[in-house]
Amino acid sequence: MASVVLVTGVSRYLGGAFAQALSRVGEIERIIGVDVIAPPHSIGRAEFVRADIRNPMIGKIIQQARVDTVVHMNVIATPVTAGGRTSQKEINVIGTMQLLAACQKAPDLQRLVVKSSAAVYGSSPRDPAMFTEDMVPKSMPRNGFGKDSVEVEGYVRGFSRRRPEVGVAMLRFANVIGPGIRTALTDYFSLPVVPVPFGFDARLQFVHETDATAAMVAATTADEACGIVNVAGDGVISVLQAAALVGRPVLPLPMAAAGLVGGLARQVGLADFSADQMEFLAHGRGLDTTRMRQVLGFDPTYTTRAAFTAFAGHVGGPIPGSGAVGQAAGAAAGSAASAASALTHALTPGRTD
Repeated sequence: MASVVLVTGVSRYLGGAFAQALSRVGEIERIIGVDVIAPPHSIGRAEFVRADIRNPMIGKIIQQARVDTVVHMNVIATPVTAGGRTSQKEINVIGTMQLLAACQKAPDLQRLVVKSSAAVYGSSPRDPAMFTEDMVPKSMPRNGFGKDSVEVEGYVRGFSRRRPEVGVAMLRFANVIGPGIRTALTDYFSLPVVPVPFGFDARLQFVHETDATAAMVAATTADEACGIVNVAGDGVISVLQAAALVGRPVLPLPMAAAGLVGGLARQVGLADFSADQMEFLAHGRGLDTTRMRQVLGFDPTYTTRAAFTAFAGHVGGPIPGSGAVGQAAGAAAGSAASAASALTHALTPGRTD
C-alpha cells in the first residue's frame, strides 16, 4: 500500500478530483500535490507544493519527502488550456522526461502510476474492432495529444527498464466525459452545429470522470502494479447517437474540410480539435477492457452511454439560430472552402437567422 504519494497536475480538473478521491483512503499517510499554479478547487488533504515538473527541483521534493508512489496526472489533452500547442508539448513530453529522471534517482520509490490515453492507438479504417493492450496500432498518431501520449509511454517504458524493481501502472483511458470536465470532445458536442465526417458514423467509447479517478485510485492502492490497462465504460455509442443525446443538429462535411473546420472552431473560440481527432470522429476506436477487470480489478459504475448521458444533461438545448445549418449543409456538398465559409456563418457566436 502506498504511504507517501506525490500527484502531479493537481490544479487541473482530473488531478484535483483524483487528489480528493485519494484523500479518502485512510491508509495513505501523506499526499503531496504539485503544479505550477495553486489549484482553484479542493484537493482534499493533499499538501500543495508549487513546483514545475520540467524543473529538476521536482527531484528534491520527491527525495526529501521520501515519496514511495508518484502519480503522473499532468498529461494535458487540450492545447488551449495549456497555453497553446508548444506549451502543451513541453509539459507533456519535457515534463514527463524530467519527472522520470527524478523518479530514477529516488531511492524510496516503489510505484509509478501514469494517466495515459487510448489516443496512442490512433484511428484508421484498418483498426480491429477492439484494441487489446498488446496490439500495435495500424495508424500511429501523427501530431497533437496522441503523439505526445506515444512519446510519454515510450519514456515510461525506458524508466521501467532502468528501474525494474519499481511497479508501473499505465492506464489508457477512453475519452473522459462528465458534467464537470471540459475536453476537446465536450466542446465539440456542445457546438450549436456538430460537424461530422460525411458518410461516417464512428463508434465511440467514454469513461465517466468519477470512474476515471476511481480507476487511478485503484491503480495507486493495489497490492501489485497492473502494467498497461485500457479503461472504458461498457458498450459504445455512435457519433450521430451522441449528437442526438445533446440535441444538436449535425452537419455532414467532406473529410477534406476537416482541417478548415478545426481551424475555424479554434478561431471563433468554440472548440479545439485536431486533424487526428477528425480521423477519430470518422473511424472511431474500441477498447478491450478484459485486463481492467481481471488485472486492475476495476468495474466502472457508468457505461459509455450513461457517461455521455450524464454529460448531455448539462449541455443546453439547440442554439437559437442554428437554422444556418441548412445553408452550410448545401455548401458541404460543394468544395471544402465553401463548406467552411458556410460553417463560419453557422457557428459564429451570437448569430441568429
